[in-house]
Amino acid sequence: MKPKILFGTNNQNKLQEIRQILDEKYEVLSLKDLGKQMDVEETETTLEGNAILKATTYYHHTGIPCFADDTGLEVEALNGAPGVYSARYAGENCSYDDNVNKMLREMIGKENRKAQFRTVIAFYDGSQTLTFDGIVNGQIIQERRGTNGFGYDPIFLPEGYQETFAELSSEVKNSISHRGKAVRKFAEFILQA
Repeated sequence: MKPKILFGTNNQNKLQEIRQILDEKYEVLSLKDLGKQMDVEETETTLEGNAILKATTYYHHTGIPCFADDTGLEVEALNGAPGVYSARYAGENCSYDDNVNKMLREMIGKENRKAQFRTVIAFYDGSQTLTFDGIVNGQIIQERRGTNGFGYDPIFLPEGYQETFAELSSEVKNSISHRGKAVRKFAEFILQA
């Protein structure tokens, strides 16, 4: 029987990605699987802070070792924005499309299109808090391409590829993505525990 671990998220897209990566080793539970309807307000000013806040809060509500993530798109020409505010870049209750539209508007006329996706995963098991990060470099293209993925995927072209994250298969994306890198570091750790 696989050990249970809780992924502290309500985002079904992220959950699906994580399950594909950790499936062979762990039974990854979601809040929904536990019948929990809760959200932790991301009040911290860093990706690390938000990830730790979520992991510890969900652990205290469930008693199950928990990991949670926070991800940001950091664009060089925008001084690292939207960063920790990536999910609500276009305002509270905005959609993925709203965020992409705002990013495309902000990048009009910008020569430097370098960007990176960064994910921080925090793990809390009741006694220790650990963080793992993953970064993928790339650039913001000028128009949407592809229908896979979510968020900024249609406008992010990873370094060394001709396809956006939204054009790549989920297998390829998981093998090179920021979240995939962070999850592999995390998985390496929990396999040794």
